[in-house]
Amino acid sequence: MFRAITISREYASGGGKIAEMLAQRLGWKLLDVKIIEEVARRARIPAAAAARWDEQVDPWFNRLIKALWRGGFEAAAGSPTPEPFDAEAMAELTAETIREAARAGECVIVGRGSQCILRDRNDAFHASIFAPHREKLDRLRQRLGPETDYDTLLTERDRQRAAYVQRYYGENRKDRRLYHLTITSSLGLETVVRTILSAAGLSPNN
Repeated sequence: MFRAITISREYASGGGKIAEMLAQRLGWKLLDVKIIEEVARRARIPAAAAARWDEQVDPWFNRLIKALWRGGFEAAAGSPTPEPFDAEAMAELTAETIREAARAGECVIVGRGSQCILRDRNDAFHASIFAPHREKLDRLRQRLGPETDYDTLLTERDRQRAAYVQRYYGENRKDRRLYHLTITSSLGLETVVRTILSAAGLSPNN
């Protein structure tokens, strides 16, 4: 029996809302913004600082400096020095948070490579949500107003998410083998929710 659902989503596809509806329908815990809050608590930093690195990859220059910091300065100093919080630290704590949530069960997890983190768990159901470009543009117009370059935003957000999964888990997030179900939100959010529940063999609590 499935005790966790992961939702991978294209930006502005409605995947976040679908995850929210699933959690409400099942009476399960929703891990989306909650992941950022939990990472911030564990790292003892403000949630805004954690959010800055959510689903991000460190620029190559930052990774180089960090490698030099670990192998050079710390070795020379001979004493441990706290490292700055960055995308790598965010990814590590995010994965830890997701694994713990899956062990507890009854959770819906949004993005952040969760389909890869939990790939070996037989009790985790993985769904991927996509949408036609036109529908994603419509959602962004309603959400952000007219003064936005929607096409650039869509391209960049999906590029960042793909780079995140590739960097930390060595996978192509569009690989169908990562999912039990790939579905378009153009069918309607309610239809998608019902389809995921049916495919996972789960009955809603309300």
